Amino acid sequence: MDYQWYPGHMTKARRRMQENLKLVDLIIELTDARTVRSGRNPDIDAMAAGKKRILVLTKADLADEKVNDEWIRYYKEKGILAAAMDARKSGNIRQVRSLVAQAAQEKIERDRKRGILNRPVRAMIVGIPNVGKSTFINSYAGKASAKTGNRPGVTKGEQWIRPDKTLELLDTPGILWPKFEDQMVGLRLSLTGTIRDEILDHTEMALALTAYLKDYYPGTLSVRYGIPEEKDGTDLLQEISSARKLISAGGQPDIGRAASMLIDDFRTGRLGRISLERP
Repeated sequence: MDYQWYPGHMTKARRRMQENLKLVDLIIELTDARTVRSGRNPDIDAMAAGKKRILVLTKADLADEKVNDEWIRYYKEKGILAAAMDARKSGNIRQVRSLVAQAAQEKIERDRKRGILNRPVRAMIVGIPNVGKSTFINSYAGKASAKTGNRPGVTKGEQWIRPDKTLELLDTPGILWPKFEDQMVGLRLSLTGTIRDEILDHTEMALALTAYLKDYYPGTLSVRYGIPEEKDGTDLLQEISSARKLISAGGQPDIGRAASMLIDDFRTGRLGRISLERP
């Protein structure tokens, strides 16, 4: 299938983001640790040129820990401040605070030379849908300041949040880009819940996921469902259906339900810590 999703409100959100860039000192870009490269909107690179940047790998507890470390090293070598984090852990927030202070140092020094003291640093939070921007902001602020939800499109407009006297955060809606040139990007974003499930073919997604797991995380399906992994494609989904007693009205294995269950198990971490791409 063709993986694309660019509803009309994203065009407006993109335009508003571009207008608001002149109000901020730095960009905090969030990307899902499981899809680090695929989850970075190329439009943001173009719009935020010249701005200080911090890259935060969200949902790091769902991604392969070794791969998280590889991504951090990869971006460090490119001169980009980056941190992998589970927003629910305070230690991760302290790490990001340290990066913010580091990124803002030049701006603070520039203000000091102009005689401007104690002006808050303004940072824009950007990322694609369902990457965890609102959860990140609430963790950073230490309180429920932004709406959260485990589905794309919860944040509909901008909102300013002030965690403390030194920092102001601008939350923005998640936006994609009009066309995925590489359909593997669309597939990965679909698997992590970036694209609305209602327009997706879960069976096709699950078939791609099983093939990937067998190549990069062999034994995962056997451990989770108690099945052999010798089979491929729909035969493997049938094995999962039978193991979990997912039977259709006609008494046949319900491959559709097995596919949806497999994807949900991946998204929630029940399959283990899995990364869908590497540096």
